[in-house]
Amino acid sequence: MKKTLISATALSLSLGLSTAAWAADREIEVEITNLTNATYFTPLLVAAHGPNLHLFEVATSASAALQAMAEGGDLAGLIDDVVAANGRYVADPAGGLLAPGGSATATLEIDARTRYLSTTAMLLPTNDGFVGLDGMVIPRQAGVYTVYLNGYDAGTEANDELITGGGMPGVPGIPADPSGGAGTGGTGVAGPDHNPTVHIHRGVVGDLDPQSGASDLDAGVHRWENPVARLRLTVSRPAH
Repeated sequence: MKKTLISATALSLSLGLSTAAWAADREIEVEITNLTNATYFTPLLVAAHGPNLHLFEVATSASAALQAMAEGGDLAGLIDDVVAANGRYVADPAGGLLAPGGSATATLEIDARTRYLSTTAMLLPTNDGFVGLDGMVIPRQAGVYTVYLNGYDAGTEANDELITGGGMPGVPGIPADPSGGAGTGGTGVAGPDHNPTVHIHRGVVGDLDPQSGASDLDAGVHRWENPVARLRLTVSRPAH
């Protein structure tokens, strides 16, 4: 059998060309669109960073920073993580909540050290649900790329679907329903998650009783399935 040998010189040349492709800064534009019927996104965080940073990781326990975001929309801890990792970020490109059907755009300058893209925001009304993208490699080639984003559960709070104004870590309940379609008097849908790590969100259960029932959320209004968002990434040519 004929074997193909790659010399050390050829490998070094290949690695050098790969590095050269990222030697110059370039610009990316990240457009995020809310695909849900009645779920709002709290202020988004869009970050470009190195390979060692994760705003969240599926099948791992949520960090304190992720918990604060997923339960109350607080981005401060996650922003600190991005800064500590020498990443670049845009916070709140929508200027507040991103409504169903709405889009928000963030523009970032990236280089060889910030070749990974992440984004996240809390889903309202949920207990600890969030939309997210974890460490997507930004393509080297200029162009437009589309990715659909799932809703995740931080695994830090029971999905009782009760609107209590709670939004701090450890305080049960949903902070609010921006759509105004929720009811009251629910008894609570569920106890603690079977999966205590970050996992795919099951979506809202809800019910059709606006004054009692198990949930304060309306099954005919608030129910959603994945994906919950579309991310459109535009990569420019390297700067000259």
